Amino acid sequence: MMKQQLQVMLTLQDEINTVVNENWRAQNFAWYRAIWVESAELLDHYGWKWWKKQQPDVDQVKLELVDIWHFGLSLELQQGAPTQVAEKMLQELEAGQRAPGDFRENLEAFTLNTLASKQFDLPGFAQLLVDTEMSFTELYQRYVGKNVLNRFRQENGYKEGTYVKTWGGREDNEHLAEIASELDASAEDYSDQVYRTLQQRYREIALA
Repeated sequence: MMKQQLQVMLTLQDEINTVVNENWRAQNFAWYRAIWVESAELLDHYGWKWWKKQQPDVDQVKLELVDIWHFGLSLELQQGAPTQVAEKMLQELEAGQRAPGDFRENLEAFTLNTLASKQFDLPGFAQLLVDTEMSFTELYQRYVGKNVLNRFRQENGYKEGTYVKTWGGREDNEHLAEIASELDASAEDYSDQVYRTLQQRYREIALA
């Protein structure tokens, strides 16, 4: 199941990158830099300021981890096709037992490793998942939802500035969350089901 989900996510990432730039692999985008910036935003949501009372915004922390995962998948895809990369990633994810640790220190280690290597520190990312009690299945569900939404926006005028995020009195990510929760995430065509249902609702509400 995990390998299948990895292949699905890698394929989806390849597709959305191609929508944005069909020659994205040749561009050598600084994905590692995007991970670094997202990590700083992630730390802000978790909290680090000792001079004020802060509680981790767990949901926002998980959303930022999903954003980092997008960039990490892109880095991995620079090394080969989804099926090849999935096998390598699976081995790294399954290597060793991880126990929850100091999230801030682990995030800093992950960021430093990413900057030093300009590659995706997959073991370090896996540690962050453990620290936030985020299962791989939850990562998969959140990733597919975000990927579908990104693709949906692109294909409905986002780049041209004609797409409106709020329709039917709710933001599109609210519609997405509701749809995703009603579908079976273990289905092989889960992402297609989410997209089709989101598109149908958009046509019924926003374009009616």
